[in-house]
Amino acid sequence: MSFKVAFIGAGSIGFTRGILRDLLTVPEFRDIEVAFTDISQHNLDMVTELCQRDIIENGLTIAIQSTTDRRQALQDAKYVICTIRVGGLEAFRTDVDIPLKYGIDQCVGDTLCAGGIMYGQRGIPEMLNICRDIREVSAPDALLLNYSNPMGMLTWACNQYGGVRTIGLCHGVQHGHHQIAEVYGLKKQEVDIVCAGINHQTWYIQASHQGKDLTAGLLEAFERHPEYSRTEKVRIDMLRRFGYYSTESNGHLSEYVPWYRKRPEEITEWIDLSSWINGETGGYLRVCTEGRNWFETDFPNWMKDPAMEYTLEQRGEEHGSYIIEGLETGRVYRGHFNVVNEGIISNLPDDAIIEAPGYVDRNGISMPHVGNLPLGPAAVCNASISVQRLAVEAAVHGDDKLLRQAFMMDPLVGAVCNPKEIWQLVDEMLVAGEAWLPQYAASIAEAKARLTSDNLIPTSPYEGAARLKVKTVEEMQLDREKANKNAGESDKGKDREKTLS
Repeated sequence: MSFKVAFIGAGSIGFTRGILRDLLTVPEFRDIEVAFTDISQHNLDMVTELCQRDIIENGLTIAIQSTTDRRQALQDAKYVICTIRVGGLEAFRTDVDIPLKYGIDQCVGDTLCAGGIMYGQRGIPEMLNICRDIREVSAPDALLLNYSNPMGMLTWACNQYGGVRTIGLCHGVQHGHHQIAEVYGLKKQEVDIVCAGINHQTWYIQASHQGKDLTAGLLEAFERHPEYSRTEKVRIDMLRRFGYYSTESNGHLSEYVPWYRKRPEEITEWIDLSSWINGETGGYLRVCTEGRNWFETDFPNWMKDPAMEYTLEQRGEEHGSYIIEGLETGRVYRGHFNVVNEGIISNLPDDAIIEAPGYVDRNGISMPHVGNLPLGPAAVCNASISVQRLAVEAAVHGDDKLLRQAFMMDPLVGAVCNPKEIWQLVDEMLVAGEAWLPQYAASIAEAKARLTSDNLIPTSPYEGAARLKVKTVEEMQLDREKANKNAGESDKGKDREKTLS
């Protein structure tokens, strides 16, 4: 069995390497074609060298096609896996630091809130360029598997404006599934779930064990768990007030709603600093920065470490390889996928990108009808969908008025800032992102003029309620195992066709 899989943004070391391992674990896929592309030759060379070493040591003969020419990598590809972050860490810093001047304290800033909206403004035009290349040079009806954030916005734009069938993939459902099983003292495979909502705001609307409902006792189970009662305070509070557990981490979820990060003096009540993902101010930016610096320094040692093993026991839980396996072999796979709603969830808009259960086999990807979400969770999702729709239209058309409206409608931005502050914040973020926002050239020129006036709203540097220092390479060397894990986690950020620059 032979077909071609292209990785766009292959410079993300842990993610690219893991997905490739998952693919090549499938016995029928031992002769597929693999292409890596990235805008950074340096990062591409390192990741290709490491992955090619893995391939050889697992007894396979696949030669990775590695190129900075995206169209060459996409030529005849049947499947395209995308992990990009337009602007890299330079732009990411502005997504976190500029909103802080206005009191907007984000943990991640890659899905909603000020950072997520601007991330989408940079990413959507490039995703549409990728879709153009796929239409022109890839295999007919190529499938784009998008792992890049903001997941909802990018997948929305590709399906509505890109002309390429695009499925958004995330691992939030799997993580929460593990947690639900753990608080009941069960194994993940012993717990059946149904999740539905939108990416990063998907809700476990059903959970059961041997036919017995688990949702009714879930709040008590989480409240008595020795770790999660401390690290998942926002998720537990949302469970307490809305009746259902959310897929997303404590830090992520805290910045999507208006209640937990709007008063600096209260933020520390809702977060935990044992891991960035529990709510640390700018936590993901720190992790990505440390991961990049570490991998650059420690790469020679990575080549000395044992190769990844392409075995079923080592295969990961990311959906991508299983989707391709189901489509190509007919083996049935059940997962949760991000697709255009079109009535799957009855009380969310048809044009929105929703996350819901799906089945894959040789006949394609089938999405069963979910019906209505409970009213509370649906209301939370609908607020975010309004922001996403405005942000997508703004990015596609370069309409800064729609962009400002997206900021105003964002739950946390609106909870912290008044309209005049939001207008000035958007001006600052447009100007800071000029290099990656060609569709806003005229608006940026006007914003620059306004920012030189004498009647600006005063702002002041603010580090946030819970910001930690970026570790030096020397500090990370004290615990290499932890540093390697951190470098892998940083791939979830996904630079524009690179994570490590």
